[in-house]
Amino acid sequence: MDRLELLQKRKKQLVSAGENVRGDISKLIDKDSFVELSAFSFHENEFYGDKPEGEGVVTGFATVEGYPYYIVAQNFDASFGGVTKDGCAKISKTLELSAKNCTPVIYLLSSHGVEVGEGVNVLEGIASLFSMASVLKGKVRQYAVVNGELYGQISLLCAIADFTFFLDKKSYLAFTSPAVISAEIGANVDKGKVASAAALADAQIVSFLEDDLSGVKDKIVKISSLTSVRVKETEEGLLNTPTKGLNKKPCAENILKIMDAGSVIEVGSSYCGDVRCLLGRTGGIAVAAVLFDDEKGVKINHRKIRKVREFCALSASLSLPLVMFVNTLGIEESAEENSSSVYLEAAELVSALKNMPSGKISVIYGKAVGLGYTLFSAKSMGYDIVLAFAGAKVALFDDVQGAEIEFKDYETDREVLAKRYADENSDPINAAKGGYIDNIIEPAFARQYLVATLQMLEASRDI
Repeated sequence: MDRLELLQKRKKQLVSAGENVRGDISKLIDKDSFVELSAFSFHENEFYGDKPEGEGVVTGFATVEGYPYYIVAQNFDASFGGVTKDGCAKISKTLELSAKNCTPVIYLLSSHGVEVGEGVNVLEGIASLFSMASVLKGKVRQYAVVNGELYGQISLLCAIADFTFFLDKKSYLAFTSPAVISAEIGANVDKGKVASAAALADAQIVSFLEDDLSGVKDKIVKISSLTSVRVKETEEGLLNTPTKGLNKKPCAENILKIMDAGSVIEVGSSYCGDVRCLLGRTGGIAVAAVLFDDEKGVKINHRKIRKVREFCALSASLSLPLVMFVNTLGIEESAEENSSSVYLEAAELVSALKNMPSGKISVIYGKAVGLGYTLFSAKSMGYDIVLAFAGAKVALFDDVQGAEIEFKDYETDREVLAKRYADENSDPINAAKGGYIDNIIEPAFARQYLVATLQMLEASRDI
């Protein structure tokens, strides 16, 4: 057999061994755009005596709707996606190219953990891989797709990635396999109760839950469009059109109409649902926005602060201006919350807000009360512009009970004081008098004020 025939035979074997994962790659990328890297990479497993095709991982580069990406895809059909030291080295090599060429990475992840028999060698390989992925964090976008069951240390890539996708009724993620947990406790554990998107709500790791890989592709393309084309032309006359419904009802549903139609992507909708983290456009300008969605005002806890903090970091890494649509109260009153990580999370959020390189805008459309004002609307927190709707409430306390507590040691008419505190001191005009609010606006024209501010911030970037 001559060398050309041998090459063709080897390629056929390679493709056959990775037929399923290559099929999944093809669902994400432009047709015939995939160029494979390190295809003929093999090692011999001393424990099993086999040679996993391509180290059980397919790597290369391709385009997705014309945008370039590096691809890393674990082949579950090769030793159940077993992680090896050489496999980690193969992935790390791809990430080095990603860093060098400033090109984002898409991970297709499916594995039952490390291959037995490699011992500490594979742990060093995993550590090297994590180290390289962390170098990319905040510099080059990383998209992780949990493409089946993903167990073991390699699952940490989902936390390092900027966006993590779950596929409905297919994706499961855990540091420890549910089978191992079952053996440990002596009872069968349903993987859905341990490793599904719903089970991981407190972990705050699932950015998007999609039906299939085509949904993943659509989201990736949308995000790439936002970050690659920061400003798009908008429909003529749109900027001068009032936002319908906002004057009558300044609620989250109508606030969303300030954003350009069809542009909004919600990140992390499966957890802390009343804190909505959005990527999209308004007036054609790409923005990151946090929308507090509760008519009575959102009470803050450590989980919600963490969600905002991590989204602020994402906004900064994408170089997008941040808009806070504020309707927030103080800290949730409970002994559990008092003993939680809320203090640390709040402190970390303050640091994140103060050190954001991109612009920050606060729009108080409902309430900004207590810590809800301090974190999300206070001028001293570094917001470039703070706007408030005419009917907004800015106060130390949310109700007259707070006023009564404040004035309890004074010999005066508490009923009068409480009424005055509730009706007058919560009027945003009082904060505006102190220079803390830049303008009190008619809700229907919030888009115009917001776009004018964003245009100023965008122009300042080019100076």
